[in-house]
Amino acid sequence: MHLYHPALPRATRPTRAARLAKCGLTAKCLLGAGLAMAFCLANASATQAAPPTVPPQVSLINDAVEQVWRDYEIRPSGEADDAQWCRRVYLDVIGRIPTYDELTEFTSDRSHDKRAALVQRLLYDDRYVEEYANHWSSVWTNLLIGRSGGTDRRDLTNRSGLQKYLRDSFAQNKTYDRLAYELVSATGSSTPGNSNFNGAVNFLIGKVNTEKATLATSSVSRIFMGQQVQCTQCHNHPFNQWKQQKFWEFNAFFRQTRALRRFVDGTNDIESAELVNEDFAGEAGTPENALVFYEMRNGLQKVAYPVFTDGTEIGKSGYLEDVNRRDELAQLMLQSEYLDKMIINRMWSMFLGYGFTRPVDDLGPHQAPSHPVLLDSLGQEFRKASYDLKELITWITLSRPYQLEAVLGKQNKIDDPTIGESPKFSRFYLRQMSAEQLYESLVAASDAKGKGSYADQEAERRKWLSQFVTAFGTDEGGETTTFNGSIPQALMLFNGELSKNATSKEAGAFIDRLSKTGRSPRERLTRLYLTGLARRPTKNETAIAGKLLVARGGDEKEMLQDLWWAIINSNEFIMQH
Repeated sequence: MHLYHPALPRATRPTRAARLAKCGLTAKCLLGAGLAMAFCLANASATQAAPPTVPPQVSLINDAVEQVWRDYEIRPSGEADDAQWCRRVYLDVIGRIPTYDELTEFTSDRSHDKRAALVQRLLYDDRYVEEYANHWSSVWTNLLIGRSGGTDRRDLTNRSGLQKYLRDSFAQNKTYDRLAYELVSATGSSTPGNSNFNGAVNFLIGKVNTEKATLATSSVSRIFMGQQVQCTQCHNHPFNQWKQQKFWEFNAFFRQTRALRRFVDGTNDIESAELVNEDFAGEAGTPENALVFYEMRNGLQKVAYPVFTDGTEIGKSGYLEDVNRRDELAQLMLQSEYLDKMIINRMWSMFLGYGFTRPVDDLGPHQAPSHPVLLDSLGQEFRKASYDLKELITWITLSRPYQLEAVLGKQNKIDDPTIGESPKFSRFYLRQMSAEQLYESLVAASDAKGKGSYADQEAERRKWLSQFVTAFGTDEGGETTTFNGSIPQALMLFNGELSKNATSKEAGAFIDRLSKTGRSPRERLTRLYLTGLARRPTKNETAIAGKLLVARGGDEKEMLQDLWWAIINSNEFIMQH
């Protein structure tokens, strides 16, 4: 266990759609064979001189999951083929699908341990450090402050500042315990370029000044400890052991913290903000015994002092020289098994589609995990591994559940979490890409970035991503990202600037380059499907391509363009499978 000092650091497009339909082609029927079809790339095996070592934690996962299969008399789906698995692991580890060259490099490798080797390459090779860091900084920025956090000019949160901190942290493979400690205990300026800049403050800086830091209380408890305390602010929880008293005891840790702001002259726009710790006199004005009052439902007032969720008390003084409450909280979190369990549950859900509990960030005693022993054991192993996130990613991606096809059949039909069953992980659960993964996959597959400076491209990226943000009414103003089939989303995917760039026939664009490769139209068609879907075209899809080629008067570029447009607008493309 590590303990840290606070000083440590986008008009409809009927023409193409009509043209496709005339040939009997829609995105749905084009890919009608669906995700359960067998891929045509063959697995190959051979030996390699120095095989990567498969960690023992992989066996721990396999044994626990396989025991549940035996208990429920489930036969798991077959193993995903190399191309399908390659696409899967690229998406999950670095946030995009593999390029054609990356896919063919992997599938042509005849080493028996090439999957382990690929995981190691994506995690540790210098070629992927930036993409790894960018992907996980996007994931954690959205988790910590939401997709709209820090986008308003009057917001104390500086989104760029948090992203910079997270990118740097993931690039250097900062351990998870240190990451959690820094985010909870940070002080300094939110804005890059300031002398006391500390990007970590952007997690809490917009949460501590409102409603007695109640948002900071619920966010830290939920995100890092898996303990949902927000509804106990006003009353005891009806289903678990959390009481109103425990909420305000946890809240007391944040009462020495304030967010200071500096405005742009003559406006209400925030120029910069700073998160500071300061003496807290308590609500009775007695800093030596800095208490917090809260009101019960019967109108009575009660008192709370900083007490951790396991009952550990710290000093009651509000003077910083006596006790730094937020630093003490961060230290206590590092000693809690719930820190370990929560990150295991979260990372497992990110790679397997479901966690061991639902919701994933609720580990209260009222929740029975689907695999309690595995959750506990992985938490302990993660602590022993010094909270190395890359090690945890390695264990999960090399485990048997992660290797399976996304097929629900007779042999495992009871394994269907969509109808309320607990997940058995006897198949890979289909899920949508995130908006960020979709964007980066389109860019990687067809070099679809717009023209202009880096800042212009980033602004276009943020605008594109914002089309998918859906707000929903939770106690914490939560957000989600989903492709829900709305008309604006459909039009944007069909005809947006990114799709136009991806399907362009201009000199040097993806379709133009593709048309100059291979020895025949069939080879180029195969390359198109491998690029987008990590599989070869079916017999029916090949026949449709032939009809399109005739319909386009022998113009192969037009045919490839039509097919590519259909592929990137298909469910199969936007799904992680």
